[in-house]
Amino acid sequence: MNQLQLFLPCAAGVEGYLADEVHGLTGLAGQDLLVGRAGVLLRASWRDALRLNLHSRLAQRVLVQLAERPYRGEDDIYAAAADVAWEIWFTPRQSFKVEVTAQHSPLKSLNFAALRVKDAVADRFRAKTGVRPNVETQWPDVRVHLHLTSDRAQIYIDTSGEPLFKRGWREDKGDAPLKETLAAAMIAATGWDPHGEQPLPLYDPCCGSGTVVIEAAQIACRIAPGLLRRFAFEKLLPHQAHVWAAIKEEAASAVTTTAVPLFGSDVSHRMVDFAQRNAERAGVAAAVQLRGGDALQRMPPCAQPGVMLLNPPYGERIAAAGTAGQNAQARASARTHDRMAPPERLGRETAQTEEGVDFFAQLATHWKRHYAGWQAWLLTPDLKLPGKMRLKESRRVPLWNGPIECRLFRFDLVAGAVRERPRAQEAPGSADSAGAPDAP
Repeated sequence: MNQLQLFLPCAAGVEGYLADEVHGLTGLAGQDLLVGRAGVLLRASWRDALRLNLHSRLAQRVLVQLAERPYRGEDDIYAAAADVAWEIWFTPRQSFKVEVTAQHSPLKSLNFAALRVKDAVADRFRAKTGVRPNVETQWPDVRVHLHLTSDRAQIYIDTSGEPLFKRGWREDKGDAPLKETLAAAMIAATGWDPHGEQPLPLYDPCCGSGTVVIEAAQIACRIAPGLLRRFAFEKLLPHQAHVWAAIKEEAASAVTTTAVPLFGSDVSHRMVDFAQRNAERAGVAAAVQLRGGDALQRMPPCAQPGVMLLNPPYGERIAAAGTAGQNAQARASARTHDRMAPPERLGRETAQTEEGVDFFAQLATHWKRHYAGWQAWLLTPDLKLPGKMRLKESRRVPLWNGPIECRLFRFDLVAGAVRERPRAQEAPGSADSAGAPDAP
């Protein structure tokens, strides 16, 4: 277990930031750490896999690659899975599940490909032990991932279990909440460093249930994102409880307090209450200041200019959330026509009504009047939003919010009229390939 091939999938556009994070956690570089399509590949130890599960804020999972070979049909996939020594990873008394992802696969049925992997695993156990493990689709002990390209099959075992964005502290949330991994990517893209010589305050004026502020506060307090949750590797045969206990103890002893100012506010007082409860569960309630208030009216939360980082609601994101999002849109539309609705009744959805353009134009005016010297970073799928806000962006970073292609715009705010700035540059290494679908 000292030389494993790991793959850490991530959202498109985040690969470079994830590689930097992995380097910082493991020291790996060169051929031992490669940036791939929607993820990072590395050669590392079992202990590294445990530490990455505990500490990574940007990875979606930590997968161990067990096989890779060319294929032309389902029989080739069966053969690849049958050659894996599954008996060194789990026992036939444990349940398992096979999940399949594909990019340009010629196979007609991915479900049948998953079935062939299941058969191969079960047949090998029966040949070795006389017992077949059970398949459990809801809460399996072990997750097996098959990823297919146009001509190659890759088989992985999942050491994470639940996706790593599920930190364990967010129980209260609104419609279409921002994933914690994307919030961490937004923070990484800004370059905000709470441990630098002169750390800047951070403020989210549309904080919702507090995801961005809480992620930032945990970074500032050196709280590992996985300290509150369990992982799939705890049920795998290579797991050694004393090794894992030592890794967790090391992480817990690193937790500290922070003097970096961290602020969040939202027009919905209900969402602020959610954020406060989430901050308490995340262990950062003392590190953040959360308030109610309209982003168009709130003044700077501190005298020192800092970093504003926000993910205001937009219609496509709400719609992508399914029924809950559609209900949110209906409520937002109703509010738009109810001009007498008191502020405490209005939620974050207000910005994505047909009057959204006016909202952003008013927000830009408010910023220019009161937030001179601040950096404002705004995530949106609207590539023309800077023009609508009559602001000139100094940087644009491609990021994907699930299936939605977005840009994280940076605006350097000055008082009054907009100062002309150099043409915005895309983030290095984040070209149109950021549109790649997630790998396994």
